[in-house]
Amino acid sequence: MIKNRKGEIIVTNKKQNKLLKTLYGSVGGRIMLKLLTAPALSRAAGRFMDSRLSKPLIKRFIRSSGIDTSQYVMYNFPSYNAFFTRSVKPEMRPVDMTPQHLISPCDSKLSVYRIDRKSIFRIKGSRYRISDLIDHKFLADRFNGGLCLIFRLEVDDYHRYCYIDSGVKTGNTFIEGVLHTVNPIALEKYNIYKRNSREYTLIHTDNFGDVIQVEVGAMMVGRICNHDEAGPVKRGQEKGMFEFGGSTIVVLLEKGKASIDKDILKNSAEGYETIVKYGEKIGTSLNS
Repeated sequence: MIKNRKGEIIVTNKKQNKLLKTLYGSVGGRIMLKLLTAPALSRAAGRFMDSRLSKPLIKRFIRSSGIDTSQYVMYNFPSYNAFFTRSVKPEMRPVDMTPQHLISPCDSKLSVYRIDRKSIFRIKGSRYRISDLIDHKFLADRFNGGLCLIFRLEVDDYHRYCYIDSGVKTGNTFIEGVLHTVNPIALEKYNIYKRNSREYTLIHTDNFGDVIQVEVGAMMVGRICNHDEAGPVKRGQEKGMFEFGGSTIVVLLEKGKASIDKDILKNSAEGYETIVKYGEKIGTSLNS
């Protein structure tokens, strides 16, 4: 279930949900799913999406998803992936540059959870630990008492993402995985955050302490394309993008570093995701 920042309930894509229920809810569907998520097929799908043969999919997708193309820099895209990773016009995603404001790294549906030493997070039926997510128990322990922010992108969302604050980042750590869809229906059968390919970095931010940002790939390609290795970064600077496939970003905040806006916390407590946009304020720094 999804709400916008006004508290209005938003209807999800029923056709997509029906297909996912078929894949994850039956024996035959799960056999098909194993074939769909095989690395060789994923690579082949990636090559197709990068090729000119995929161009006819663009107009069909725009029509079926109702994408407002006036928000984006549009041109004669050479492939579907070129369209999928299109740039938004800067004025359509203004970044809140107030240092004390925590911003969303992307267009997405956001859920917020508190972390404790024994936390096993349940998200629409899926359970996982932070140490499983980043495959690093010692680092995960640093975030006990903090917050776990889960930003779920759907295929019609803008698929580029930014840094939530200025600071210095470490290199990117990639964790191999099996690609599964990040739609909530999938979580009823699979712990997708442990199975999906993912990449994370630790960012020493100016206003929110140490932050971990994790990008999680998705079924059928789900490629993560991060731009930068270790070094200084700026708030609102583009960090990277996802190629074709729904995807997820997880942001981990240390204890006592930020408070999340009340509407988002209320929605999460009631089991609703909240629609947020790239660069939009979602919380406030607690640093003195």
